[in-house]
Amino acid sequence: MEAINEQSLRLIRLFGNATAKKVTPSVGAEQEYFLVDAKKFHERKDLIYTGRTLFGAMPPKGQELDDHYFGTIRQRIASFMKDVNEELWKMGVTAKTQHNEVAPAQHELAPIYAKANVAVDHNQIIMQTLKRVASEHGMKCLLHEKPFAGVTGSGKHNNWSLTTDEGKNLLDPGRPPHENIQFLLVLTCILKAVDEHAALLRESAADPGNDHRLGANEAPPAIVSVFLGEQLEDVLEQLITTGEATHSLNTGKLQTGVRTLPDLAKDTSDRNRTSPFAFTGNKFEFRMVGSRDSVAASNIVLNTIVADAFAQACDILEKAEDFEKAVHDLIKQYATEHYRIVFNGNGYADEWIQEAARRGLPNIRSMVDAIPALVTEDTISLFEKYHVFTRAELESRAEIKYENYAKAINIEARTMIDMASKQIIPAIIRYTKTLADTVNSVREAGADFSVQAQLLGQISELLAETKKALDVLVKETETAAAMEEGEAQARFYHDTVFPAMEALRAPVDSLEMIVDKEAWPMPSYGDLMFEV
Repeated sequence: MEAINEQSLRLIRLFGNATAKKVTPSVGAEQEYFLVDAKKFHERKDLIYTGRTLFGAMPPKGQELDDHYFGTIRQRIASFMKDVNEELWKMGVTAKTQHNEVAPAQHELAPIYAKANVAVDHNQIIMQTLKRVASEHGMKCLLHEKPFAGVTGSGKHNNWSLTTDEGKNLLDPGRPPHENIQFLLVLTCILKAVDEHAALLRESAADPGNDHRLGANEAPPAIVSVFLGEQLEDVLEQLITTGEATHSLNTGKLQTGVRTLPDLAKDTSDRNRTSPFAFTGNKFEFRMVGSRDSVAASNIVLNTIVADAFAQACDILEKAEDFEKAVHDLIKQYATEHYRIVFNGNGYADEWIQEAARRGLPNIRSMVDAIPALVTEDTISLFEKYHVFTRAELESRAEIKYENYAKAINIEARTMIDMASKQIIPAIIRYTKTLADTVNSVREAGADFSVQAQLLGQISELLAETKKALDVLVKETETAAAMEEGEAQARFYHDTVFPAMEALRAPVDSLEMIVDKEAWPMPSYGDLMFEV
């Protein structure tokens, strides 16, 4: 925050502002979460130990109809939200909005903006309060990024802007934006910062749970790009092609076609929900952060990389003999050199992965692959230049992140082994005995027993597959645990143990679909998501 304050003041001084004494990054961190019944939670070891379901077949209905997102808030949940707000207000956390999210049992809370450091603290208080109040209401709050496979996971939208102590938002385009030269410089500096440090920004949102969410066909993809909207993209294109922006697109009207309803003004910066870094009117929304994580890391990175971009621009402009010409040239240069980071299309599409590769944008799909960005020479030089982190501090963070990843996957793997060995396989064995007795009884009665025999054979085959996959997971987990802590161990967990976990889950989820519900040893997805 000190770094971006100092460099922002340099920048606005160039444009004649001699009175502002401080520029502060403002943050509003939206918080997504799931709520499940506490009794059902305690019947699932995976939720208790890891915060996510390690086994679970999808129910007949998921989020296909968007009916939970657009539906009314259930009375039990509304009561919980009311108490959460009151508890937060008592502590000075200005919670403002709450609503259903797209997945069943998923919800969201958003506070009013605050200074970045205060907003970070507020978000920690919000997460703790959600968990505490949920317990008081006989529920459990799940903050894991992907507690249920097959439905949208939870994130944390970090809304970030820069404001002077005189109330001027440096990210307000003004009307029309093409005439706001200061804004265009700020905008292109941010494009430069995000483009040059995309891997570092991606790393700031890396954790084991987010690996399930980023790039998994839900917001946002693992590729960092910037959404600007039609109006600003058009302004940039004018700058690149002609060196000067002469007009801005009008907002336009959304025509309803019904006389009794008014036409609505369209927002030219209407956010693209598939974009990880979207301009939304007068701020940027970084949508990669995981629902359990602190937003501190992402704001440290954002503040520092933008401060550096401002500093580089000021170094050039402060020496310019013709400021007007120099600033126009610099805006055009930055817009041209970093236009590759701008993408307004569908970030979920396979075509975007191919296009991003063509543009040379990094596609970092896992936490293990993201961590090295912390300790590159460019990153170390950047953070040391602004006295944010030393080399030793960055190297220690990388070491701890590898350790945390390995430990998280180890706990998940051992939990799967425990559940499969002590709950699932014994339950299936008991059920196959019941089926076998039924087959014998029906055969002795002289009736057709082909259906029972076929079902018994199918279940027995999946049971054998489950035991085989379990043995592999036990072996690979023991191998991983015996390795020395560090990057190699973390990569082994990612490359070998995690695929073994997925191989065990597949036959178990298939078994859940055909075994009598009364015989299944834990609550199903339907029980957890639809019976709150």
